[in-house]
Amino acid sequence: MSRWIKVDGPINRYIVEHLEPESPVLQALCRETAGMEGAQMQISHEQARFMTVLLKSLQAKRTLEVGVYTGYSTLITATALPADGKVIACDISAEWTAMAKRYWQEAGVADRIDLRLAPAQDTMRELLATGEAGTFDFVFIDADKTGYDSYYELALQLLRPGGMIALDNCLWNGSVVDLNDHDEDTVAIRALNDKIALDRRVNSYLAPVGDGVYLCCKM
Repeated sequence: MSRWIKVDGPINRYIVEHLEPESPVLQALCRETAGMEGAQMQISHEQARFMTVLLKSLQAKRTLEVGVYTGYSTLITATALPADGKVIACDISAEWTAMAKRYWQEAGVADRIDLRLAPAQDTMRELLATGEAGTFDFVFIDADKTGYDSYYELALQLLRPGGMIALDNCLWNGSVVDLNDHDEDTVAIRALNDKIALDRRVNSYLAPVGDGVYLCCKM
């Protein structure tokens, strides 16, 4: 018989208690980010461990991140890669990513991260134009929600067959099921969720991890 469980506070704490602890560098980055504007944009520890397992399972070496903020998810990705792995990290904020670079350096993975300060769509199109279609193992998308569909389409071109896209915030704090919510971000996420569910270019699963992570494995 199929069952499901509500992941409330006690269950989430139980999950966290059964995960590998955060490194001191990640803990310090979390503490500094917690007092900043937009602190809710940082992914959770349990989501970070989820991503680490994905990356290790994929044996990922070449990855792309759309949306860096203060660099926590980028650091998670870079740490999960082999020494010759690479993250191309896309963001437009020199201020937030300056903080990220301090922690990447402290963790000893700065050489695995190629930060591109430009609109992510421009960076992705440039990668395609320079012959890098089908060369990426993993793409993590966590940026402006109205841009998600474009990032998704570009990511599919950049991924190798069997590669994975992970899109964050696809449950959007539950707003996706409230059909009276017509906020442009909610509408954009809801439309993309519906599109992915019918997209035969991928095998997909909407995982109730964090604020919802849509996993899309390219066929």
